[in-house]
Amino acid sequence: MADTRYLDWPFFEPRHRALARELDAWAAQHLAGDHGADVDAACRALVRQLGAAGWLRHAVAGRALGGISDAIDTRAVCLLRETLARHSGLADFAFAMQGLGSGAISLAGTEAQKARWLPAVAAGEAIAAFALSEPDAGSDVAALSCAARAEGDAYVLDGEKTWISNGGIADFYVVFARSGEAPGARGISAFIVEAGTPGFHIAERIEVMAPHPLARLKFENCRVPASQRLGAAGEGFKLAMRTLDVFRTSVAAAALGFARRALDEALTRATTRPLFGGVLADLQLTQSKLAQMALTIESAALLTYRAAWQRDQGRNVTREAAMAKLAATEGAQQVIDAAVQLWGGLGVVSGVAVERLYREIRALRIYEGASEVQQLIIARELLREVRAVQAP
Repeated sequence: MADTRYLDWPFFEPRHRALARELDAWAAQHLAGDHGADVDAACRALVRQLGAAGWLRHAVAGRALGGISDAIDTRAVCLLRETLARHSGLADFAFAMQGLGSGAISLAGTEAQKARWLPAVAAGEAIAAFALSEPDAGSDVAALSCAARAEGDAYVLDGEKTWISNGGIADFYVVFARSGEAPGARGISAFIVEAGTPGFHIAERIEVMAPHPLARLKFENCRVPASQRLGAAGEGFKLAMRTLDVFRTSVAAAALGFARRALDEALTRATTRPLFGGVLADLQLTQSKLAQMALTIESAALLTYRAAWQRDQGRNVTREAAMAKLAATEGAQQVIDAAVQLWGGLGVVSGVAVERLYREIRALRIYEGASEVQQLIIARELLREVRAVQAP
């Protein structure tokens, strides 16, 4: 088990500490790092497993709807993602997508929409997906072109989405499309689109370096009842950003989980690998590398759990969440690369833990806002604060 002294930090309450330790024990018993060749089947099984064990209750809001509490506890979500990621990248993915995929429903759904989907998400009986990115609208979300035109008591969707996690296995997709109420970001609406809806199909399955269910979606004259619109017309961009704000800090937590596992693996290798009459850990170069790995992890963890704590206090965390994601994902890449180096030739053997981590971490520096976008967000927030002070 990884070093858990960070759980004693004042960011956490006793229930958070108990949650992390309970999940760690459960994950050690039930999760395996290698999920086999059939990723779709493994992901479906993990969603059911996480739901049956009660962990997915933390991914949705509303006790009456299957949630653990009426509001999503950001610190709990972060601890869950960090712990799951340390044991299994795909288990973390399965948990995270249940939260992100249903997050807009938790935030803006009608009572009927919430009752229809959230209990099933929390129980692991329905798989969720968040369909925002497009071929020409990834980091620049306001540039999306998938269209939704109002037609009687329905909207008709036409266009594509890509890089959609859970694409091909989800039971429903929260889809963001341009409804035209105003130019730019102000003319986007969100819709719940069920798998199997006429006019909606999976155009392409996308294979990536760390296998996850991923797909390109296509909508052709896809008719969706107006009752499946989420929130007000034209407010979809704001809803997407609010949803990402809830879960962006948890991406940093997942990166921490990967990094902590890498450090554990590096320490094991360094203290057992015979070398020059001693072990690898006796070398000062090794000790320097291990020290830097630990420093990188703890620094990122402080940023991550500060942001999570602040959000749970009801504060705006746009800057703090961006800092956490940037530091944790970039830092985890460095830590995992160092672990691979310490493992030497074995570190690049397919299936070895550090090799698997090397593939898992790379995507986290891109999705839910690439590192460069996080830098822009941080700078924008700094400049906004300065200009507010300078304004007459």
